[in-house]
Amino acid sequence: MEDTSQPVITAHSSAETLPQDVETLRQMVLSLLADVDAKNLRLMDLQQQLAWFQRHTFGRRSEKYPVDHPVLFDLLKPVSSEDSAVEPSSSPGAQPKAKRSSSRRNGRVALPAHLPRETIEHPVAEAQLTCSRCGQTKTRIGEEVSEELDYVPASFVVRQHLRPKYACKHCQDGVVIAELPDRPIDKGRAGTGLFSHVLVSKYADHLPLHRQEGIYRRHGLALRRSTLCDWVAQSAALLEPIVLEMKRQILTAPKLHTDDTPVPVRNGPRKQIRKGYLWVYIDPAHNVVFDYTPTRQRAGPMAFLGEYSGFIQADAYAGYDAVFAQGKATEVGCWAHTRRKFYEAKDTAPAVAHEALLLIRELYQIERQAKEDELEAEALLALRRAHSKPILATIEERLSVWSQSVLPKSPMGQAIGYAQGQWEALVRYADHPLLAIDNNLAERTLRAVTLGRKNWLFAGSEAGARRAAILYSLIGSCKLCGIDPFYYLKDALERVSHHPARRIGELLPRQWRCPTSA
Repeated sequence: MEDTSQPVITAHSSAETLPQDVETLRQMVLSLLADVDAKNLRLMDLQQQLAWFQRHTFGRRSEKYPVDHPVLFDLLKPVSSEDSAVEPSSSPGAQPKAKRSSSRRNGRVALPAHLPRETIEHPVAEAQLTCSRCGQTKTRIGEEVSEELDYVPASFVVRQHLRPKYACKHCQDGVVIAELPDRPIDKGRAGTGLFSHVLVSKYADHLPLHRQEGIYRRHGLALRRSTLCDWVAQSAALLEPIVLEMKRQILTAPKLHTDDTPVPVRNGPRKQIRKGYLWVYIDPAHNVVFDYTPTRQRAGPMAFLGEYSGFIQADAYAGYDAVFAQGKATEVGCWAHTRRKFYEAKDTAPAVAHEALLLIRELYQIERQAKEDELEAEALLALRRAHSKPILATIEERLSVWSQSVLPKSPMGQAIGYAQGQWEALVRYADHPLLAIDNNLAERTLRAVTLGRKNWLFAGSEAGARRAAILYSLIGSCKLCGIDPFYYLKDALERVSHHPARRIGELLPRQWRCPTSA
């Protein structure tokens, strides 16, 4: 039976209904205080979520701390310019940078020289060629050229392959005809340029196939969405060996970046949408490989990475722990994730957030200066040891102090706990010039998926998601290598079907050279 001896206490209870026993009253007060603390934590969590959504909807998303932000109440001892400011002249191996030559004229940037020019001459009227003072005919002394940038809509062309036929005139036998060049689709009517345009439009410019169908209709072409979908599938199948070679090279690289993002996927004929995931893996040679998995379980990275031995730069997702547990791969933390957590908790503990963000900003200023000075590995390592390590030591010391001034389950307490739990991985970059301070490279590469997701909304099937992973891999590699994905895909589609398998590495974006005919 339930104990009904204790009265039910509510906000409307009177003094007479309260128990008279002092120990009982003390227990009630402690229980109420614990309940208030729990509700305060819940309120802080909801306020932080509301602030996050408001910032992502209406405000500034970057968590970078403003350089000119004032220091509040001397919470952080100002670091003297002699101790921490990394001047270009003091960086090991730094070279004075030459001033950039300006191509501006009258405040305008010159139009690109590689664009074709069309000259339109505007003659002077006949009446103006006679001098009004002496009556003589004026002579041409020069001209002025004014340039304007115009746009000519994209055009389609029908390329006819003419193949003469020969036969013996006497015996009417032995008819010969030249072979057709290889095509992406046997007996298909689309050229590699059109294939490449469809792929780049969808996976680089984020134009879903149904929008492309409407664009082509305006050009007078009836290209059905089902036809475009078949082209995408066949192109992905042809290009998959190139991506497999990039995966092989990534797994032998000394380090890689990785991250993941959700992808809505249509679940078969039932038209239900389920959540899948695209994982990106990037090595220092700019090989980019996307991998699709139906869930976010650790089996995904485990199946891709296997027994990879090298540095893995990622966030603190627990799914990677099984890879690190094998003892071959080494975890590298991400200061961008750490900074983000302090930034998102700044409203709950402004003083701590202010100090932490200023210290993290100092770390990024050092990396920015090293990038501007284009330091080699040894010079970068010396710079980090001289300037970054003292700041890291200060942050580690301050984390212990901050943790005693905030509740462990508060937003700031969780940010501090994240940094302390990841500390060994966070400071590892300072001892290895190959490593970066953060995992932003992977996040930037995933942005192509997140932008496209807003347009195509979901993948039509798991097979479609895997095809998307193949094509995102090649286009992401092209972007990092600084090459035009249209010309790369066009050339790769022309060559891959007859290219020797043992030389497939020649078709990788980082090895590819734009043909002169392009």
